[in-house]
Amino acid sequence: MELKTQARQTHPAVVILITLVAVLMGFQVVGPMIGFFVALPFYPGTLLEMTEALKDPTSDPNMKVPLYLMQGFGTLFGLILVPMFLLTRFHESLTDLFRKAIPVQAALLIGLIVMVFMITNSFFIEWNKDIHLPSGIEEWAKSTEEQLGELTEYLTSFDSQAQVFLALIVIAVLPAIGEELVFRGIIQREFFRASNNIHLAIWTSAAIFSAIHLQFYGFVPRMLLGALFGYVYYWSGNLWIPVLAHFINNGFTVIAMYLYQQGSVKMDIESSEAAPWPAVAGCGVATVLLLYIFKKMYEKHKATELLNNTNEDHTTLVP
Repeated sequence: MELKTQARQTHPAVVILITLVAVLMGFQVVGPMIGFFVALPFYPGTLLEMTEALKDPTSDPNMKVPLYLMQGFGTLFGLILVPMFLLTRFHESLTDLFRKAIPVQAALLIGLIVMVFMITNSFFIEWNKDIHLPSGIEEWAKSTEEQLGELTEYLTSFDSQAQVFLALIVIAVLPAIGEELVFRGIIQREFFRASNNIHLAIWTSAAIFSAIHLQFYGFVPRMLLGALFGYVYYWSGNLWIPVLAHFINNGFTVIAMYLYQQGSVKMDIESSEAAPWPAVAGCGVATVLLLYIFKKMYEKHKATELLNNTNEDHTTLVP
């Protein structure tokens, strides 16, 4: 991960605060409002009827596509367009974040890393699910979890392949770009600029990334996933890498849920039960080894790139 060399006037804390407030407003208010009007033609009722249905959307089967569109526009506006605008205001260039292609070897490696990490992370999913909190906080956390879980179940109970495709766009493609742009492309970089400690920057950004989902009983596994995205971004210096990892994680989940509902596979990927401990342990070791290979691959790549640039500079000096 590289920061721009030119002097920056805005303090990192200000950039982070403005980013979080603007993103939340865009994601929770402005984007869904735009999505609401875009979704009106897809609802078999009037504007007032659709507004009323929003009070309890999971009880109305006709609200599924409108909810996809509202969530999609929320992500597009709040997590992609707003951060892009903020980057230009803070004198950052989008080409600095997305300037590199992903080598085939790196893409394959990232796919393997995400898959084995999902099995390793199942241990933390089960462990986090069983944590007990003080009574008042636990009631609030469980209530919030149940509401979000009910909405997720509603949106991922697919009635057609068209809904699966729409879900891939809304749940996998847009969040992969938007959340990585915000949490790795802006927030992690700003924490690094403030602290000059990459581990602090990665884990703090990952914690915020997890907390903003408002699902405490998935906080730790989601934070670990965010840290994974943070490290592969730091080592590669290419934001497309965590975007790809994020997309594989979310996209695989959507496809696996659809296949489970169709009876094509027996594994329920939404289960909070951990994989057998030999699989968790083996995949944990595999995750570490694959991350080590990934890190070394990019260290070698950067060394080669530096050498080539040095040779080019020397060539231009020859009369």
